Amino acid sequence: MDNVCVEQIGEIGMNQRLKYISIYRITIIVWMSVKFLVQILWFKNTKRIWDQETKQKWESLLRKQAEEYRRNAIRLGGLLIKFGQFLSSRGDLLPQSFIRELEGLVDRVEPVPFAYSKQTIEEDWGVSLDDHLRYIDEKSIASASIGEVYKAELHDGTPVAVKVQRYRVKEIFQMDFKALRIVFFILSKFTKYGKKADLPALYREVVAVITNELDFTMELDNGNHFKKRFKDFENVYIPDYYNDLSTKRVLVMEWIEGAKITDLAFINRHQINRERIAKVLFDLCVEQFLFAGMFHSDPHPGNLMLKPDGTVVIIDFGMVGEVKQRDANSIRMMVQGFILDDYDRVIDGLWEMDFLLDNADTEKVKKMIKQTTDMYLDGDFDKLDAHLMNDILEDMQEFIKEQPIQLPADYAFLGRATSIIVGVLTSVYPQVDLVEWGRPVIKKWMTGENSTFSLYKDVAKDTVKPLMSLPRALIEYLEDGDKEREWKTENQQQRLFHQFYLFYSWVSFLLLIGGAGGLIYMLQTGGSPYMTLGWIVTSIGGLSFFIIGIKHFRMIKKIRQ
Repeated sequence: MDNVCVEQIGEIGMNQRLKYISIYRITIIVWMSVKFLVQILWFKNTKRIWDQETKQKWESLLRKQAEEYRRNAIRLGGLLIKFGQFLSSRGDLLPQSFIRELEGLVDRVEPVPFAYSKQTIEEDWGVSLDDHLRYIDEKSIASASIGEVYKAELHDGTPVAVKVQRYRVKEIFQMDFKALRIVFFILSKFTKYGKKADLPALYREVVAVITNELDFTMELDNGNHFKKRFKDFENVYIPDYYNDLSTKRVLVMEWIEGAKITDLAFINRHQINRERIAKVLFDLCVEQFLFAGMFHSDPHPGNLMLKPDGTVVIIDFGMVGEVKQRDANSIRMMVQGFILDDYDRVIDGLWEMDFLLDNADTEKVKKMIKQTTDMYLDGDFDKLDAHLMNDILEDMQEFIKEQPIQLPADYAFLGRATSIIVGVLTSVYPQVDLVEWGRPVIKKWMTGENSTFSLYKDVAKDTVKPLMSLPRALIEYLEDGDKEREWKTENQQQRLFHQFYLFYSWVSFLLLIGGAGGLIYMLQTGGSPYMTLGWIVTSIGGLSFFIIGIKHFRMIKKIRQ
């Protein structure tokens, strides 16, 4: 067998030697990037009129570039695949036509000979592979840019999955990081992205995210964390990990028999309720995406499995993000700002979360956010479905791309994960009702005991503001039909009375100040035949201001109650 392994290594060395040559990889990556940049600049400088035909040519150019990127990524592997997946989440940086092509970039490459994997396992274990495994299938069941996965058995017959880091993968990524730095330098000097985006921060994020994936102990810790966090979550299972056999380059976990969560033939064969699967997945993702803590940032169907009994299994915790508690509060504050028409609050939340760049025109951003929000919230929220949700997410990405907003990696991944999950839910259960399932969750999230911001407390504080549109679309969406119509009527009346009181309070105040000023002036000048008129105006103004103030106060008190 050792002779066969040596021959395999020699063969792979001869056929794919160029992949491991630094200057070759860097040249391919940098040249492709420069070519794309020149094509884009030439197109924009030669096309003065952007009619429908020009837009179609522009989309065609972007598709061709994305296809070329994907071909090179599959051929070279390494950073190009991972960076392509990273870019597919960056609607704030790339056009949708390019992103759609990258979304089809499958993290699957040609498997390396088993000899390499065996060598890595034995180096990390410090003993022969046979000391811990009774059997291992030398044909990998999955081959990705970072690791190969094999099915094996422990000596007691327990089936396990063994994930092994690919041959020289760290070296390949280090080469690609150098190429990426050159590309980012070119972008910063010769394109608008140098001003619009914080490219050094983006580079650091890419390096940090991918470096974490290269250390399997990080994935081990993540897996154990999720195992503990969701141990009591009904109908959800996370595989056990073998800590004593796992290293930086080798990960050993429980083998799970099942199928992809979107395998409808498997679902029908085992008579699994599709609505129940979708609801379990929805609840699982809501728990991760809305509340502080870690979330699985790559929940595609390959990482979501089904057991024959309908249990949802989550695997592969190499890519995770985190919603920090401070950011969770900022997000809640932003949502409250949307509800209360208080867009200063939304901008404050964006600043707190480091979404806005230093050169951001906050007034312009505020205006654009308000226009975009009104377009959706003035509609019928009950018509929201998975397809409309995808449209909203795409529009949000386009909006972010045009504004001085750069999402931190965690939140770019959060947006990508949300989009993936919506697609999975639609595939599993096309009749999914996101509104109905989301109502109790949103109520809990906005007014839960753990929230340091209470929606109703803030509403009470803001009742003295002229904009009394209060919970508008979200409250309409949270309430049932009859109460919704009742609330609409009352809310409209309250808004009109509020503006009425404010207007007449101001008029009464002017009468009071004007009359009092006139009286003081006449008294200082020795009296006047108009003294009586001054007293009448002052009295009317003061009395009106007092009466209107009392009525306004009572209305506000009623709203608070």
